[in-house]
Amino acid sequence: MGTVTTLPVVDLRADSALLRTRLREAAHGVGFFYLTGHGVPEALTARVLDAARRLFALPQADKDAVAMVRSPHFRGYTRLGGELTRGQVDWREQIDIGPERASIGGPGRPDYLWLQGPNQWPAALPDLPGIVAEWDAVLSEVSRRLLRHWAASLGSSPEVFDEAFAEAPATLIKIVRYPARAADTQGVGAHKDSGVLTLLLAEPDSRGLQVRLPQGEWTDVPAVRGAFVVNIGELLEVATGGYLRATEHRVDLSAATSDRISVPYFFNPRLDAQLPVLSLPAELASAGTARTEDPADPIHSVYGRNAWKSRLRAHPDVAAAHGYAPGRLETENPVLGAKGE
Repeated sequence: MGTVTTLPVVDLRADSALLRTRLREAAHGVGFFYLTGHGVPEALTARVLDAARRLFALPQADKDAVAMVRSPHFRGYTRLGGELTRGQVDWREQIDIGPERASIGGPGRPDYLWLQGPNQWPAALPDLPGIVAEWDAVLSEVSRRLLRHWAASLGSSPEVFDEAFAEAPATLIKIVRYPARAADTQGVGAHKDSGVLTLLLAEPDSRGLQVRLPQGEWTDVPAVRGAFVVNIGELLEVATGGYLRATEHRVDLSAATSDRISVPYFFNPRLDAQLPVLSLPAELASAGTARTEDPADPIHSVYGRNAWKSRLRAHPDVAAAHGYAPGRLETENPVLGAKGE
């Protein structure tokens, strides 16, 4: 495994032509890159990391009062060891936060609509909702800019993805702490993100994130001050005919010497949306990645179905508490040839 990252760096302030080339090459070659020049205020980043530290310093009873298992919308706090990746325990604690909207789930409606609903907020942190709302607004704009540049770089209209995100995008924010001393080395197991794109904030100079390179080896991705780590989700890979790459990644705690805060921001369309599949120029289409169908673990064309599948697998305790049937939607409307998380 490499000890120095080989990820490219993309500056969002670059000339449009150069920026689009760099974005296309980075997302095609590795699927992960550092993003600089994004314009996110340093003061806001500092407030987010400070709020995260204060969150995890709360008494355990305060965190458990907003436990995810209490929420039919998969929102709230998860204890150390309370989440699974591919059936194996992840050793981290976290809170999951989505857009603050009314619940739309109910009898006769698709189960995935339960993913919309109110959040659970720790009473001892009254400023947390405002900080998260500001973070969501700023990172949503960065994400939209990235998607438009990618679309243009692949020969499509920059606005081709806009409709899927126009109303009620199903963004997700996780605030995560990985401990220095863990029961296992798996902070989070090897996986690919099941949505569209992810912007990751991690404390500067912290380590643990690893990415599998196209050659198959794992490489470290240390946090870089002032930069986000950006990666592609599987729905964007499908939408680009395999040209943009959804890359496997994990967090390995074997070398951890201190705990680590990270805040991944998952930019996803509304729950019932399907991303359009782009018609790429011939020279790009021929370089797309061939996919092998896995009927037992498909990618669903409707975003909400894909997200629901992942939630049921990661949090079986929440599914059981609210009477959700694991796997019921996993054979409906898949995008054949795409492998899920």
